[in-house]
Amino acid sequence: MVGDIEEFVTGHRDARDADLERILATVMFTDIVESTRRAAEIGDQRWRSRLDQHDALARQFIERHRGNLVKTTGDGVLATFDGPGRAIRCALSFSSAARQIGLPVRAGLHTGEIEVRGSDIGGIAVHAAARVMSQSAPDEVLVSRVVTDLVAGAGLRFSERGSYELKGLPGKWDLFAASG
Repeated sequence: MVGDIEEFVTGHRDARDADLERILATVMFTDIVESTRRAAEIGDQRWRSRLDQHDALARQFIERHRGNLVKTTGDGVLATFDGPGRAIRCALSFSSAARQIGLPVRAGLHTGEIEVRGSDIGGIAVHAAARVMSQSAPDEVLVSRVVTDLVAGAGLRFSERGSYELKGLPGKWDLFAASG
């Protein structure tokens, strides 16, 4: 509370307080494959109904896997989890359910420190998860090396997808497709 008052009065907060707004989380981004084309084919009203189905499914699976739905993104979701295994299982289950209603999705996951910004999140780990998702194929759950290392022995399987330069991020990133 002192930090909030300091920020209100002075316009900035002690840098040490900013560390309290950082947490370790697994970040999941999803995206409906070819959503613009699909919307154009069926029209706005029917597309809105499909998006409502998508969003309801996403909420259901994220809650079931003890995640936190940060926000819907128009044609996808951003969520966090306190465990990478639950995040992977959520993404795999959600992808399967979305496919069954005719909305194939792709997903990207990365684990790292994120900044909590009110009800939103930010930080490099969030950008990394988005970039991992951008490399994912339809109906694929792609994860970073960090995620695979954290779930060793959890009964999940991974297929190597190669090393990628992720836009704006340093170095090459090893990515893996997850399966149950």
